[in-house]
Formats: sequence, structure tokens, C-alpha cells
Amino acid sequence: MQNVEIIQKPGCLFALIVSHRYDKPGISFFTSNDLSQQLAYMRHPAGKMIDAHVHKPVAREVHYTQETLLIKRGKLRVDFYDENQIYFESRILEAGDVILLVQGGHGFEVLEELEMFEVKQGPYAGDQDKLRLLTKLPEEFNFGTETAS
Repeated sequence: MQNVEIIQKPGCLFALIVSHRYDKPGISFFTSNDLSQQLAYMRHPAGKMIDAHVHKPVAREVHYTQETLLIKRGKLRVDFYDENQIYFESRILEAGDVILLVQGGHGFEVLEELEMFEVKQGPYAGDQDKLRLLTKLPEEFNFGTETAS
């Protein structure tokens, strides 16, 4: 799908990134039904009506926190770590980009003053739902504003 990037290794989906350039009429779901956090894009013309509705109670089981970030302003580097807590690549997000962090580890560096929204399963548990990684980025990498692979 154009302007959508999947960050994965065999058998493991780490993230979905939707560029601010994504532009398709209607509703586009980027996630499969087995994820506890769903991500969709919607573009409708003026006058489109969406029926008033209430969501019914549905039991859902969540095992891992998944986060969605919407970059409002600035630039953010996202560093990805595999299931063994080893760094494997980075991406740069800018205003209007959205990322769904599915699994694995991640770290961030703010490259330009940043405003962003974060959406994840609640309630917020502080550090109780996090394992801080001791691993560091390889020193020989100079990220600047380029994407590292």
C-alpha cells in the first residue's frame, strides 16, 4: 500500500507507519483483526453522514500494550529493537505521520521540537508495564535526518 510502511522481521510485526502523504477516499484499515489496537484512515466528502451509534460492550483480551502516535508538529526518530532487545533499524516521523507500535522494543529521539498524541490501552500504568532496555544504539550510526536501515 503506497505511503504505508510495515516494519517487520520474519514472524514479527513491529510497527505500521502511515505517511502524512496517504490520501485515499473512504475508509482504509491497516491492521488485521488479531491486533488489540486497530488503525484506520478515513476520508469523506462534505455532507457525508455517519449514522449516530453507541458501541456495545465487547469483551476483549489484551496481552501487550500497543501504542499509536500521531505527530502534530516536529520530527521524531523511532528506533526499533527486536525480541532479543537488539537494535535493528530506525525511521524518522514528521508532522502528520502516524505510527502503530505493535510489538518489540522502541526508543525515541526528538529531532525537532515535538507535539504528538499517544493512544494506547488504558489505564496508564506508568513504569509498571515497561521493561527499560539496557541496550544502546550502535555508536557508529549518525542518524541526522536520514532514515537508518
